[in-house]
Amino acid sequence: MDPERDRLRELSTRLLRLHRLLLDGERLAYETRHGAVAAGDLFRLVLDDPQFAWLRSLSALIARIDAAIDAEDALGSHDVDAAFREVYRLLKGGEGGDFRVKYHEALQRSPDVVMAHAAVSKLFLPSPR
Repeated sequence: MDPERDRLRELSTRLLRLHRLLLDGERLAYETRHGAVAAGDLFRLVLDDPQFAWLRSLSALIARIDAAIDAEDALGSHDVDAAFREVYRLLKGGEGGDFRVKYHEALQRSPDVVMAHAAVSKLFLPSPR
């Protein structure tokens, strides 16, 4: 049992749900303007199209978290706390930028995104002792 790795796994699981909802919303917006997109084409769009660029910071963060989970090195609480701080900064930070603007719009548009955001946010609350 590795409680630090388990904390990161739970964070990754919740972030993946949030990412999926954000991607689905962006895909719908894209398809409204350009027509249906096949799954293989969606992957290319996510990597290359400017409309999906704002999601790349979240995608990269999830990839780094998953790499840490899969690494054979021991995870210290400071490593896990740093990952949580990075997620907090991205989702709740006051910085401007394209991600912040688009994320705020997604929160306004979709109750499912709000619920997924809340699920991630719960992980930032102190656990009862």
